[in-house]
Amino acid sequence: MPPGTPGSPIDGTLFHAQVLMSAHGFSPGVIDGKKGESFRLALRSFQESRGLKVSGELDPETRRALLEASRPSTVMVKLTPDDVGGKFVYPFPEQPEAQAELDFLAYRNMLERLAERYHTTPDTIVALNGGDKRIGVGQMLRLPNVAVSGGDYSGVQGNGANVMRVLNIDPNQPQGDYVVVDKSDGVLKVYSGEVPSEGGKRASSDNQGKGASKLVAAFPVTMGSAKYPLPIGRWKATTYAFLPPFKYQPEILNNPKSDQELDLPPGPNGPVGVAWLDLTKEHYGIHGTNEPQTIGRAESSGCIRMTNWDVLRLSRMLKPGFTAIFQA
Repeated sequence: MPPGTPGSPIDGTLFHAQVLMSAHGFSPGVIDGKKGESFRLALRSFQESRGLKVSGELDPETRRALLEASRPSTVMVKLTPDDVGGKFVYPFPEQPEAQAELDFLAYRNMLERLAERYHTTPDTIVALNGGDKRIGVGQMLRLPNVAVSGGDYSGVQGNGANVMRVLNIDPNQPQGDYVVVDKSDGVLKVYSGEVPSEGGKRASSDNQGKGASKLVAAFPVTMGSAKYPLPIGRWKATTYAFLPPFKYQPEILNNPKSDQELDLPPGPNGPVGVAWLDLTKEHYGIHGTNEPQTIGRAESSGCIRMTNWDVLRLSRMLKPGFTAIFQA
């Protein structure tokens, strides 16, 4: 059932806007056709980058600018082993002690894997296909139009290139030089240009068009909590790790489920998802998540948490060593 079809819970106009925003580099988080806070923040960032009225509303001028990325909202896909193959863990253990006994924190089932691959949710895939939950090799499904056909992932370390292929990450991303995370708006913004000097004006794109920095991409994020607030300051993202294991240390976690220190295996359903961009602030990083639908709503243990596909896109936009400015 295409978005907007009578009986579909998906708003077709919003769904198409989300696909187009993502194509421009301004992620709405999950593509689900819903007008949530992540959608509004992504739209505001896109409007800011194009010099439009920053309203967070899908007005006619914004729609025209989005349509510069000409693509339909959905695509029919005949599922392959790349889409739905692999190792699955079901039921998935909730307790860290049980997770530590596994060798890989894999997706629960084919539908969850497919949803991550197409930057959406299992419920959205079911709604797009008239309530049909049948998933398997050879099945034809309507999916968000985010698929890419191959590409050069040169420079990606270790198993990063394979993870990017699995999650449909276009290797040709906008290129940036530094990021800004503002505690007040819940968005990580990517800028190209010279990093603002310390002690100067607040880092932003206010000077766009005057030879200063340019806003090229933005992502919804979860940042910190009352116990572990966003670490205000300037940091460097020094190294990238793809499918990293996780050292479970309850004393530095927000609401730990265990009081034991544990070594958790890698996997997309691990606490840091598929990638960790290490910051020069000890114990802090920019990383993925096992719960993409909670981005922008749930708390973190001080780190910057993104959807798995967004953190992979970010790693293609900036080279290791980039500056990360966190401000209140």
